[in-house]
Amino acid sequence: MLRVRDESARAKWAVAALFCFLGFQYATWTSRLPALKSRLDLSEQELGLLLMACGVGAAVSFPLVSYLMRRLGSRRLSLLSGLCLAVLLAALSKAPDYPVALVIICADGVAVGALNVAMNAQGAALEKRFRRTVMSQLHATFSAGLLGAALLASGVNLVTSAVTAHFAVAFVLLLVLLACARRNLLDEPEPAAGTAPQETGAAEGADAAADALAGRRRKGLSLPGRATLWMGCAMVFGTITEGAMNDWSALYMKDIAKASATVAPLGIAVVSVMMLLARVFADRWRTRWGDGRVVVCGSAVAGVGLALALLAGGVVPTLLGFACVGLGAAAVTPCVYVAAAAGGSDALALVAAMGTTGLLIGPALIGFIAGWGGLVVGMSAVAVSALIVSLAGTRISWSTHAPAAPAAAADDRAAGDRPVAGEPRAAEDRPVAEGLT
Repeated sequence: MLRVRDESARAKWAVAALFCFLGFQYATWTSRLPALKSRLDLSEQELGLLLMACGVGAAVSFPLVSYLMRRLGSRRLSLLSGLCLAVLLAALSKAPDYPVALVIICADGVAVGALNVAMNAQGAALEKRFRRTVMSQLHATFSAGLLGAALLASGVNLVTSAVTAHFAVAFVLLLVLLACARRNLLDEPEPAAGTAPQETGAAEGADAAADALAGRRRKGLSLPGRATLWMGCAMVFGTITEGAMNDWSALYMKDIAKASATVAPLGIAVVSVMMLLARVFADRWRTRWGDGRVVVCGSAVAGVGLALALLAGGVVPTLLGFACVGLGAAAVTPCVYVAAAAGGSDALALVAAMGTTGLLIGPALIGFIAGWGGLVVGMSAVAVSALIVSLAGTRISWSTHAPAAPAAAADDRAAGDRPVAGEPRAAEDRPVAEGLT
């Protein structure tokens, strides 16, 4: 039993290191965009294209990532894509001109797409194998990586402004994170699709089973079924909601809520802090109520809370509405990734690509709507987006797993992990725990 608990904890921290790695790598180079812009003599348009290249690379990597997941598995793909990201970061610091930097950032986007799929597959496999809801906590460590990179950038700048020195230090730290993750990542392939009990009805379960059967019968890329498309819909509109709040909240606070220059930035701060805190505790909610209820109810809270804030106006109601978005939207992507992983590598890669697409088009789409009808109408579209996630959540076949043995559950509760609810506890768990020891 102790061996099961130790293995679970080691695997959890290994996967968490991957999430932290991705946040750290991304924030490292984005934090030095002003220096890169100056060194490469970029215009505003060229800088915007550079940023878009990363997102486009991640979005179009879906066929390649699906193939690599089938060939390599999530463990090897995690390590390979992580190593590529570390090398690309070092290469970016030496990029001699804009075309080379553009190619490097586009390749970085492809590697980001690969690591994103592989690490979420590892997280879903971790939940399945050890019967623990941990995915939301793993996504919270991505934010920790962002924070760590920001602090490193600030600290290095006190000593030197050289991008090469900064990225060299970051390169070493990234290799350390990969080394920490390597030994304890899960070797076994992700659970076969369609094997998990479902919370939703027979129609959605049949869709998931059909997706799984198609994936097993075809060596190539399989066409997505309705179950996968509903997951993609939830992911697209979930990331649109999240991305739009990140980009437009401060402007709304200043221009519409009439906040002062010192208060306006609190909009994004409230969203970010609430989302981070919610992800730390969301696994408890998933355990108690299940992924489906957390996504459906949380997205409804986000949409309705934001809509009421837009109607009320004023700084305080707006901040409360933004807090509702951070709280309600926090668990959407972790839960959808778990559901997509149960559909196989093709489904997971497609859903991840759709999520990246949502992040790309979300802020621009809200900007277009705001240009047509005003910023209040644009933010109303964000509320509608959250409500669409809630609707899509009712059509997804959410996976459930049996909880771990009671003794292990007691120890893991002290560590913050939660056994998944909804299954018998003692008799059925004992053979599972013994089989893992």
